[in-house]
Amino acid sequence: MNRHIIYFFFLISVSSLTAQSTYIPLDVDKYNLIDRYEIKNGAFNQEYHSAVKPYLRKDVISALDHLDKMSLSSSDTFNIQYLHDDNIEWSNGTRAYSSSKKPVLKHIYKNKADFYAVNEKDFDLHISPVIYFGGGIEKSGRNLFINTRGIELRGTIDNKVGFYSFITDNQYQFPDYTNVRIKKYAAVPGANFWKPFKEGGYDFFTARGYITFNFTKHISTQFGHDKNVIGDGYRSLILSDYAGANPFWKLNLNIWKLNYQVIYNFMNTGQYLGPTQSTQNEKKYNVFHYLSVNVLKNLSIGVFETVTYGYDSTQTGAFDISYLNPIIFYRSIEGNLGSSNGNAILGTNFKWNFLNHFSLYGQMVLDEFKLSEITSRNGWWANKYGFQLGLKYIDAFGLKNLDLQGEMNMVRPYTYSHSKSQTSYTHYGQMLAHPMGSNFQELVGIIRFQPFKRISLSSKVIYANIGLDTQNSNWGQNILLPYTSREQDYNNKIGQGVNTNIYYLDMNISYMVKHNLFLDLKQVYRKEVSQIAELSNNTYYVTAAIRLNIAAKNHEY
Repeated sequence: MNRHIIYFFFLISVSSLTAQSTYIPLDVDKYNLIDRYEIKNGAFNQEYHSAVKPYLRKDVISALDHLDKMSLSSSDTFNIQYLHDDNIEWSNGTRAYSSSKKPVLKHIYKNKADFYAVNEKDFDLHISPVIYFGGGIEKSGRNLFINTRGIELRGTIDNKVGFYSFITDNQYQFPDYTNVRIKKYAAVPGANFWKPFKEGGYDFFTARGYITFNFTKHISTQFGHDKNVIGDGYRSLILSDYAGANPFWKLNLNIWKLNYQVIYNFMNTGQYLGPTQSTQNEKKYNVFHYLSVNVLKNLSIGVFETVTYGYDSTQTGAFDISYLNPIIFYRSIEGNLGSSNGNAILGTNFKWNFLNHFSLYGQMVLDEFKLSEITSRNGWWANKYGFQLGLKYIDAFGLKNLDLQGEMNMVRPYTYSHSKSQTSYTHYGQMLAHPMGSNFQELVGIIRFQPFKRISLSSKVIYANIGLDTQNSNWGQNILLPYTSREQDYNNKIGQGVNTNIYYLDMNISYMVKHNLFLDLKQVYRKEVSQIAELSNNTYYVTAAIRLNIAAKNHEY
């Protein structure tokens, strides 16, 4: 079915819409704050389910207004004020934080968070510049830099339709290990189309945006070009924000203890150079169902299914109307269509908050498996699955604003891959889940500390054991390779192929000068020890940056 029909479904019933909000852009620092206060509250927010990201602005403000303020530190009070300032249109006048003491020319920065804002009965608008300037030096002597300029705007019309746009022009000089990754996948992390810039740099344009509205109080829809995330961990084995943005249509039902989300994604293979070294850029589609239930006030369980499918360039590439069914299992759809060419994946997600200090979370994904082959423990190639288990500990050991997080991820070889790269669980040559693909196990440790209101410190330690593929082999790590080219049917195990250990350590200091204006200092040490000596490498680099209205960039793989 042509995507124009999707537009039609999206635009119907506008006259019956209810008040609508835009979403808080994906930013690990903001979302850590939001999740922190949910843990402190001891019970889940009724407004949203935390595994489904991004969050609506109005839902976050509503949840913060129900937070018990008695246990908050001065840094917590500052953070909550910051979140209210950032979403002033939903503060309902209950907080007087956002008015600037000295607006420029009476109209510029009337609100702390907005360069320019309009707040009329039928029209709300917020416009701000986006800037990210940074530089550094790598151990090898290479200069690193980031140069991003752009604009962000959001608003509502008639209090019924929300809109958002984020547009930037970017030039990057990445560290060496990221350049190796770009060459391998012909994909710049987080970007879509790109081109070379000077010597060893990359130039790309970022454009995200959407419109959103509610059909009813509990049913909302969104259409645009952006990213979505499912999960409560630092990584996600279900759906992450690692890949570039893509066009999508989303339906969401949030009622009682239930949240049900359906996402129809329009994607392509991108610039990936396959085994034949020929450039591919063909259409592909991904449809996603996720249902979460707050079983208890502090225990949530979710289940998901997704299918990725596409057509060769010699075929029509049409979106089959059968996949629009929002509740049926995708395997049954494929059976009715007489096809099993789609890459279907199932799984589950859970989170348990307890003692107002801890959050235990995890995920499981099942790509393919056969119980008899699993019980025989023979390493059958098609037993493709992955696990995640993590724990967050806030105000650790009684020290306010010291938060700890530990996480384990494991994905077996060939998980997420399919019979061709066009149906792999990827978009534009990048993984839709974990950036390491498959055939790995990983440990992540994170420390976050906010000793003063405007100063945040963090450090991250990552260890990963991964089995890489050589140019002429497929041991199950590169999920863009078709599993039909696998090396063996049995005796497959994590780390097979070129066994490689990756050690990553970073230390970060961030100072908020003004609202959403940050000064960052980062140190990174990364060591890669490969079974093939010439593939081993290590790097150390230091960067400093100033950024406005944009999340910090990390390269953690």
